Amino acid sequence: MAVCIRHVVKVVTGSHRCLLANTGHSLTSLSKPGPGHLAARTFAARTAKKETVPKNVKRGKVEKQETVEKVERKIDNTNRHKPYGLTAWEPVDDVYLVRYYPRPVYEVGVAIDKLKQFQQLDFTSLQQSVFMDLKLDMKLEKKKKVDAFVSTVQLPYAVNSDVNKVVVFTEDPREAEVARANGAAFVGGVELVEDILEDKISGDFYVAVPEIVSRLLPLKNKLRKKFPKTKRGSVGSDIPKMLEIFKKGQEYMVQGESYVRMRIATLDMPKEQIMANIETIIKDVCSHKPVSFGPFIERALLTSSTSEALLFDSGPFIPKPTEDEAAEARA
Repeated sequence: MAVCIRHVVKVVTGSHRCLLANTGHSLTSLSKPGPGHLAARTFAARTAKKETVPKNVKRGKVEKQETVEKVERKIDNTNRHKPYGLTAWEPVDDVYLVRYYPRPVYEVGVAIDKLKQFQQLDFTSLQQSVFMDLKLDMKLEKKKKVDAFVSTVQLPYAVNSDVNKVVVFTEDPREAEVARANGAAFVGGVELVEDILEDKISGDFYVAVPEIVSRLLPLKNKLRKKFPKTKRGSVGSDIPKMLEIFKKGQEYMVQGESYVRMRIATLDMPKEQIMANIETIIKDVCSHKPVSFGPFIERALLTSSTSEALLFDSGPFIPKPTEDEAAEARA
């Protein structure tokens, strides 16, 4: 009986070993695993980033971002012992660097005298031209601005001795006779359109009566800024007045959005005549903006062909608002 039991045990253990051999494992491998069978990982898992929520997002609602407007810094030099960023208010020596001191603002008469002194010191021509440069404040209420304009002004003391050629458009025989009597270079109606397009006729200025303006549209691309317009004063019924202005008038326009540069005199003219021309131009420029919005001119320069530019005070020539206009502006 004992012998039979031992044979049964051998058979069972042998079959168990065969099963382990077929599966690729052994008893020794299960009891003593080698280091070569351990799993080795040669890469790392990427860590998930947390979603960053903007500060202006709260519970699914996006708050409107506040737009910060850049405000121009205005430096107040009142009661300062010296201007901001400069050395002193006035130089002590006769020779100094201009950039370290504020530019002086002269009265008009003093600025003209200095231009005449510069001409003598530099031995330049006395007949050289004098120019005025204005910087305008084009702002109106809210975001509105003054439109760039073109104007013609008749100076009390003419700079040019030549008379401008003026072309008058009218079909009324009486008005045509008046225009010729007052010195018009060419007078006619629609028949002048073809001659102007073919460059047979040309003029410095073109004026017209209101009834004929609509029939002059073919000339708009040819004449451009010289085309008759009511805003420029070249369309009207008073032909003698228009001829008086444009024959001896001087044209100026706003350039670069806010600048006006104009030849106003020559250095050989007396100081009183130059001042009279300056006053006439400044008043004509200021007429393009209501006085209630404040001074139209921010800066005024006076210079000649060979000298440096001098700042001058234009305040005495700027029109002052009436009491009603001032009260309306305060309201």
